[in-house]
Amino acid sequence: MYIAGINGMVGSAIAIEAKSQGYDVIGKSSTDLDLTDRKSVFDEMNKFNPDTLVIAAAKVGGIGANSNLPVDFLSINLQIQTNLLDAAHHAEIERVLFLGSSCIYPRLAPQPILESSLLTGQLEPTNEPYAIAKIAGLKLVEAYRRQFGHNWISAMPTNLYGPRDNFNLQTAHVLPALLHRFHIAKLNGAQNVDIWGDGSPLREFLHVEDLARACLILLSSYDEATPINIGYGQEISIRDLAQLISNVVGFEGDITFNSSMPNGTPRKFLDSTRMKKLGWKPQHSLTTGIATTYDWFVTNNQEGSSL
Repeated sequence: MYIAGINGMVGSAIAIEAKSQGYDVIGKSSTDLDLTDRKSVFDEMNKFNPDTLVIAAAKVGGIGANSNLPVDFLSINLQIQTNLLDAAHHAEIERVLFLGSSCIYPRLAPQPILESSLLTGQLEPTNEPYAIAKIAGLKLVEAYRRQFGHNWISAMPTNLYGPRDNFNLQTAHVLPALLHRFHIAKLNGAQNVDIWGDGSPLREFLHVEDLARACLILLSSYDEATPINIGYGQEISIRDLAQLISNVVGFEGDITFNSSMPNGTPRKFLDSTRMKKLGWKPQHSLTTGIATTYDWFVTNNQEGSSL
C-alpha cells in the first residue's frame, strides 16, 4: 500500500491500521516528494508499483486559511490529486481510495446529508475552492472507473481530529485550534477566550483512528462509483464543543463568541448508513477522543504555543 500524505494525521493513522492488518506500507513526506511535480509523481508510482494507493494528501485548513488562500486551496489540491490519479492509471494500480471531505456538499443540503446530495446546491463560500477541488477529484475517480473500468473508490469523511493533527493557530480546523487556544489561555491565566461566530453551527467530529478502520474495510469490501460517507453519527454545536474542550483542558475562564465573524456552514451532518452496513462503527467517544488528542498535543508541544 502506498499512502500519499503518510506523515499527516490521516495518512499516518491509515498506515498504522494497514500495518496491523499485514500490509507492507510505503510513502514519502512532502519534503521528499513534491506531489505537485507531475514527473516526480509518475516516477514514484512506476518505481514502487503498489497494489493499492490511498490518497490522503491535501492542502487543508480552517475558515481563515481558506478565505485568505483560495488559489492555493484550489490549485494545489487539483495538482496533487490529478497527478496521483493519472500516475496510478499509468502504473496500472489496481485499487485506489481517494479521500474527499464533507465540505463537498451544498451549504444547505437536507440533513443528515446523503451521498446523492452532491452537486444539488450552492457550496459554502468560505471553503468553496477546496470543495471544488475535492469534487473534481472524486469525479476524476468516477471517470476512470467509467472509461477504463478501474475499481477505484472515493470516501467522504466528516470533520476529523486526533494525534498528529495540525494545531497551528493560523491554519488549523476548529477542534485542534480550540484545543491549542484553550491550552495557551490556561498556561497564561487568561480570563477569557473569544471564538469566531455565534457558536450555533452544528458539527460532526470523527476520530482519525476510526476513519482508518473504515478505510481498510472499504478497500476490502467496497467497489461502487458512488462516494461513501464516513461520519461519527452525532452532532455538537461549536458552543458546546468549546465548553467540552475547555473542560478537558482545564481552562477556568469565560468563553465569549464574536458574532461579527463568520460561522461557516450552519450544519454539516453526514448520513453514514451505507458505511455502517459494511460492519463499521466508531469506537472513540468525542470526550475520550478529545482527551487523548489533548494528551498527545501536550506531550508533543512542550512550549504550548510554538506550533
